[in-house]
Amino acid sequence: MPTYAYRCKSCSHEFEELQRNTDAPLKRCPSCHKETLVRNIGGGAGLMFKGSGFYQTDYKRSGKSGTEQSEPKKEKKTEPKPEPKPDSKSDSSAKKAE
Repeated sequence: MPTYAYRCKSCSHEFEELQRNTDAPLKRCPSCHKETLVRNIGGGAGLMFKGSGFYQTDYKRSGKSGTEQSEPKKEKKTEPKPEPKPDSKSDSSAKKAE
C-alpha cells in the first residue's frame, strides 16, 4: 500500500497516510477538522526498511556450498608451445654457400 502525503490549506498541517490505491482521498484535517485537505504529489517512498535492521551475519553462508564440495576444481592444462621451425630460406642459403 502506498503512503500519501497530505497538507491542510487552512492550518498548513502536513502528514502522511497509508492508504490503498482504491481508497478515496482524505478531506477532513485531523488538526483543525476542516475539509481543506489536499493530497500532495510525491515521488513515492520506494523501498522502506523498518525494524531492528539488517546485519552482515544474517545472510552469511556457513561453509561451502554444495556445488563447490561435489565438483573438484579443474586445473587448466597448458600445452607446450611448439618450437619455431628454422626458416627454409636460411637453410637453403647455407647449403648454397657450401
